[in-house]
Amino acid sequence: KSKRIMKKIGLFYGTATAKTAAVAQKIKKTFGGDIVDIIPVEQSDEKEFNAYDYIIAGSSTWFDGELPTYWDETLPELTGLDLTGKKVALFGLGDQKKYPDNFADGIGILAKAFADRGATLVGRTSPEGYHFNRSGALQNGQFLGLILDIENQSDKTDERVRKWVGQLKTEFEKGAPSSDEEFNC
Repeated sequence: KSKRIMKKIGLFYGTATAKTAAVAQKIKKTFGGDIVDIIPVEQSDEKEFNAYDYIIAGSSTWFDGELPTYWDETLPELTGLDLTGKKVALFGLGDQKKYPDNFADGIGILAKAFADRGATLVGRTSPEGYHFNRSGALQNGQFLGLILDIENQSDKTDERVRKWVGQLKTEFEKGAPSSDEEFNC
């Protein structure tokens, strides 16, 4: 039986945010080998998104639940993008203590944008162990991706990334259990 080789993964994030950049590198390293290509979202267009069947997109959440400028400027340019058949996993950074009422909301905004373009969202995670009031990244009792709080739970980051990458290896190849679920905002 021959070993299957996983398709390349495009990992998109804004290079201006040091913590998100560090997490992107950690994800790439955890996947191992040369399977993950890192693409600065501020330098990407439809061509880069179309080049990958598997996409990981990362973002922090700014202010009161907003996407950082680099995503805000890129998403409108991708309105014609058809991501049908592509699997997208999201990771985001948030601060539960300073922003408990909109914790990691940016991931909810990204999830809707990718789902609206036909992508299948994978990589949902449990909110267990987090302490917040409300999050736009939460749907049907699960986060819409990997959520990290480096400010208050940095000691959990490596383990959360390791588990999530293991989950993605399965979900990218076999499909997510929730792939037929509608995205509700």
